[in-house]
Amino acid sequence: MTLDAHVVVQRGSLGVDVEFWVGDGEVLAVLGPNGAGKSTVLRVLAGLLPPDAGRVAVGQDVWDSADRHVPPHQRSLGMVFQDHLLFPHLSITENVAFGLRSRGMRRAPARAAAAPWLDRVGLTGLGDRRPGELSGGQAQRAALARALVGDPRVLLLDEPLSALDARTRLAVRAELHRHLRDYAGSAVLVTHDPIDAMALADRVVVVEDGRVVQAGTPAEVARRPRTDYVARLVGLVLLPGTGTGAQVALDGGGVVAVAEAAAGPVFVAVRPESVALYLQRPAGSPRNVWPLRLVAATPHGSVVRCDLAGEVPLTADVTATSFAELGLAPGAEVWASVKASEIAVYTR
Repeated sequence: MTLDAHVVVQRGSLGVDVEFWVGDGEVLAVLGPNGAGKSTVLRVLAGLLPPDAGRVAVGQDVWDSADRHVPPHQRSLGMVFQDHLLFPHLSITENVAFGLRSRGMRRAPARAAAAPWLDRVGLTGLGDRRPGELSGGQAQRAALARALVGDPRVLLLDEPLSALDARTRLAVRAELHRHLRDYAGSAVLVTHDPIDAMALADRVVVVEDGRVVQAGTPAEVARRPRTDYVARLVGLVLLPGTGTGAQVALDGGGVVAVAEAAAGPVFVAVRPESVALYLQRPAGSPRNVWPLRLVAATPHGSVVRCDLAGEVPLTADVTATSFAELGLAPGAEVWASVKASEIAVYTR
């Protein structure tokens, strides 16, 4: 039942050409910024948008090809939307049973099939309520039950947690992870949130400007980002350059000393917590020290994230106390130092 997709669509000025597969019992996250083409891919998989070219198949069943387009109601799929999209005039039980009813199942058997799913998603006793009487988290659980009740071969999730508040999102994410772990079909999660992708997916496909720019397990993508977008998502500064022995000449100018020998085109990745800031050039002879200018400072959890411009642009995390003691403000001139052993370097 593996999902095999090659989606080619022209949407205005954006050309989408994305290819991937998803195995049985696997969750694939399609991660990317707004406007990258993620939702277009999802619409094609759902049958809501015929592709201009390419092919979508589940096992031996072809859903889209040059001479075939299977409409949404004939595809064995379930879909969870960002805003859950429950029917406000139907009870929760009737909402969950809707997919079965639309495929011709009689009302009583459909409601009977929906009941155990309400129990599974933690909505026991709430079947007679209307969507307006549920919290956001409860409504999203009902939407998940509606998507899974028909035992679909493919499950599509479109930003399923983005409409929830932070506390509810944490709880629903944990529940969603449990249900996805038990799901036997192919699941595709579309999101711009790296936490959702890393927490829920077995593999990640990163899409930018309608193209796949990186793919791998969440750990692989986080450890070795290949675009600035991905690096920023996982909290890294990515600097392309050319390695020669123990140093890398950056494409934008400047030289970085590294602990491991490097050769040819490489990426240098620096974590913000590895960057130390000083008002005067630090004593001794550190190999990596540069004069930089603070261009922005933003609270980031328990630290202040400082964006620095100069020969080697960096981002540094400093405590609020250190930020105040250094008297930092946008426009301040500082010295930045990074130990060579704290720098990751890998082939482009």
